Amino acid sequence: MRRGGVGAIASSPVMVGAVTTLIVILAVFLAYNANNGLPFVPSYRISAQVPNAGTLVAGNDVRIAGVRVGFVEDVVPVQDPKTGRVTATADLKLDKSVDPIPKGSTVIVRAQSSLGLKYLEIDRSHNPNGYPEGSTLPLSAAHPRPVEFDQVLSTFNGRTRSAIRQNLVQFGAVLAGRGPQINAALGQLRPLLRRLQPVARNLASSKTGLARFFREAGHAAAEVAPVAQTQAHMFISLDTTFGALASVARPFIQDTISQTPPTFDTLIRTSPRISTFLRHNAALFADLRPGVHALNRTAPEIASALETGTPVLRQSKSLNRQVGRTAVALGRFATNPDVVGGFTRSTQTLNHLTPTLRFVTPAQSVCNYATLLARNAASLFSIGDGIGTGQRFLVMSSPGGPNNETAPASAPASEAGNGTNGAGDPEANFLHSNPYPNTASPGQHPRECEAGNEHYVKGQVVIGNSPGNDGIKTEDQIPEQLK
Repeated sequence: MRRGGVGAIASSPVMVGAVTTLIVILAVFLAYNANNGLPFVPSYRISAQVPNAGTLVAGNDVRIAGVRVGFVEDVVPVQDPKTGRVTATADLKLDKSVDPIPKGSTVIVRAQSSLGLKYLEIDRSHNPNGYPEGSTLPLSAAHPRPVEFDQVLSTFNGRTRSAIRQNLVQFGAVLAGRGPQINAALGQLRPLLRRLQPVARNLASSKTGLARFFREAGHAAAEVAPVAQTQAHMFISLDTTFGALASVARPFIQDTISQTPPTFDTLIRTSPRISTFLRHNAALFADLRPGVHALNRTAPEIASALETGTPVLRQSKSLNRQVGRTAVALGRFATNPDVVGGFTRSTQTLNHLTPTLRFVTPAQSVCNYATLLARNAASLFSIGDGIGTGQRFLVMSSPGGPNNETAPASAPASEAGNGTNGAGDPEANFLHSNPYPNTASPGQHPRECEAGNEHYVKGQVVIGNSPGNDGIKTEDQIPEQLK
């Protein structure tokens, strides 16, 4: 019977070859799938949205703080159905040790080399809540936007390269033949650099906030970029303005600056009195405001009055020479006892007449009766011929019947009898008499111009004021009288 064991397997060339081939195949398989993770090793899969994959391909590394924690399984484009914007979604296979990725973490596609190799970097936040497996980091987590190498190179366009060449030529011309001077300058820089060390240390400190300063300066530059052309025009205008100021800087602006402190001192001393003056001025201008508004309408009349008054004022010299003698005569007249007595009696007469005038005045000022009386009186003898004039009159026939108004009667018209006239009208023979009509005088109610405006009331005897209000409109009144 043959003995088996390791020696028997090792002595068999077929078995050794088979085991060797199996090991080689296993090694090749593991090497081929090394980038995709080892088999039977637990993993943590999530996805991340990025605005632009930027040549990110399957198999690229996923790193956290520079340490590889997984790889990119696949990259697919995704189009938003609402906006039509196309972005990319990267499926990530991560080590179980980083499970879970905290919410609020950010991702960015970075360059691994200048040849175009990329990797996806995850910046973990401190949020205690994490993304479960199968989740997708939103597009808002993909910031800041990376700067691609080709974008950096594109800054060196033709004009920039030409300017760099010119700078190098000019720098070379400046430095050529000046070696000793440059050495001396470097020697003099040593004390400056020694003092510069604490300054640089302060600038390098995180407490200084220098990085934030440059970020905010970049934001400020981005804000003013749209108005750069406007600012350029502003600086051109400022140059013109300051040039004009420079022409009057000495002595005018210089004297203004030198005199300003004593002026302020004087103002401080006099301000209590000036404040009172200013308050009075404010009240004066407030009182003048209605007059100024009225000047807008009356300015033409005032201008005409000034034009008319100018030659009158030139001729007022002779008037002024007579004013003195006239004033003396008026003084003697005012001190004459007879004049004083006459004014006293006139005043008493006017005081007695005031109630009567107050009562009678509305007959003309409201009802226009005095004017109508004068007009009618003037027209009484306004007709005639070459021999003479005749009196104008109107014949009015009275109604017939018993007790009519134009014949002897035993009672008021129509109060007795049937009240009919020759025409048989029972409404035409009623007495209407108004011996004391209302003339809009004080105390009369209603306020009306009743004389000549009374309306006839049929079937009634009316003695005195007619019923109702006959109004204040009479013949030949102007509109202002009706107000």
